[in-house]
Amino acid sequence: MRSFMGFQAKRELLLQTRVRYGEATGQTKSGILDEFVLATGYHRKYALRLLNGPILAPATAIKRPRDPKYGWTIVEALTLCWTTANCICSKRLVPFLPELVPVLEHHGHLAVNDAKRALLLSISAASVDRLLKTSRPGGARGLSTTKPGALLKQHIPVRTFTDWEDTRIGFFEVDLVAHCGTNIAGTFLWTLVMTDVASGWTECFALLRRSGQGVVQGIKEIQKDLPFPILGIDTDNGSEFINEDLVEFCKEEQITFTRGRAYRKNDQCFVEQKNGSIVREVIGYDRYDGHDALRQLTEIYRNLRLYINVFQPSMKLKTKTRNGAKAHRTYSPAQTPLNRILATDSVLSPSREDLGQLPWNLDPVKLLRQIRAQQDAFWKLAYAVPSTWTKEVKPSASAPKTPHPTGKDPSEAGPETTPAQKYRRAGKPKKHRPSLFDSVDALLHSWVLASPEISCKGLLRRLQLRWPEDYHDSNLSLLQQKVRKWRKAAGIPQPSSNQKQFNLAESSRRPAS
Repeated sequence: MRSFMGFQAKRELLLQTRVRYGEATGQTKSGILDEFVLATGYHRKYALRLLNGPILAPATAIKRPRDPKYGWTIVEALTLCWTTANCICSKRLVPFLPELVPVLEHHGHLAVNDAKRALLLSISAASVDRLLKTSRPGGARGLSTTKPGALLKQHIPVRTFTDWEDTRIGFFEVDLVAHCGTNIAGTFLWTLVMTDVASGWTECFALLRRSGQGVVQGIKEIQKDLPFPILGIDTDNGSEFINEDLVEFCKEEQITFTRGRAYRKNDQCFVEQKNGSIVREVIGYDRYDGHDALRQLTEIYRNLRLYINVFQPSMKLKTKTRNGAKAHRTYSPAQTPLNRILATDSVLSPSREDLGQLPWNLDPVKLLRQIRAQQDAFWKLAYAVPSTWTKEVKPSASAPKTPHPTGKDPSEAGPETTPAQKYRRAGKPKKHRPSLFDSVDALLHSWVLASPEISCKGLLRRLQLRWPEDYHDSNLSLLQQKVRKWRKAAGIPQPSSNQKQFNLAESSRRPAS
């Protein structure tokens, strides 16, 4: 119960009550405690500690904790830095603040005095998590399109993820990301991703289709913009990489060409991580095709390469020790790929001076706004996969195959004029798993509407009479979920326990088709 007594009055009442409480016994002591709790509003256990504790002198005021160290101005400045860095985690953001804050002040996005700047740069990662807790948002996987190319495997050496011990810049992991939506039929865009293992420098290049010549052309275009030479590439075992075109290109350019083990995705862990954190995070999981989408995707990657390599710090594993089943990892402070490159001798002097001026010549806030605007324009070019491209489950194996409306095989069909699907940033598209009852939805729905009192067991008995080999008693729970949704949508009340005692003789009768 809330008390309206002041703090000083409660202390005075405590001095008077504790004397009587110490002299009382039994039920009298309990009654005094009840009166004291009712008057002060204290918790009973806290009141007991006060009455049994040492004598306290009357206090004039409560000693409050110290004032907050980081005021609203610091929180606003920290939020601006966090959003400019694309909402990265605190352990990546804090080491990047000494570089990001002067850049934001240089472009006029941030204005703080010396004292607040020093306070902002001295903030810890734990404090960043606490201050940004209210600003952080709350929480599909792409389809695998790797087809093996086995003709040249014996000529390309195998490299595993444990072989990356050299810190020399110029060795890339290469992979392709498919923008196929939920179906790999037809044609769609691809993204060629190249990640430097030592520095984390990442380049993306849009491809109209997947081919060995397209991969070679993409590597050539990326090579023109790189501030350092390509010394080696490592790929998976897909046919787009294991082919004569890429092998001859690597021989001409004197590039070391290795491949990972089959079905070992961790052998390309560096580029696989960038596939999710860059391509899927920015582009999404929708389906894209055509030259318009290709040009728009190229424009996004032209700005994105500058943003992620200049203003996106990342951590690198420094040491890893294993004690039984527990592994202890130590990471180096977060740095941008640009800073890692400038700290080595891999860049020539003229290029080094130009790279050093990039953070001051680029406005990160404006660059991020341009990427967002290009994203919105690009997402409008997405289109949905026709429903006829998905397989339908039928009770009978001899049922006729539904032809494609265009008369073409879905594997050879190109993009169709279908409504564009809205891209969901906060979620990933859910995969639809074919249900055993998908092919008889219409029949089951008509039975439920015609006989609302029928139970799911009765519906299952009817299906077993028609197709005894396809439906079993173990499928009852799946049918109950489906029927429950239909009844809720149609406003039909769920059957009670008395209604569930249906007549087996009635359910065994064969319904009219």
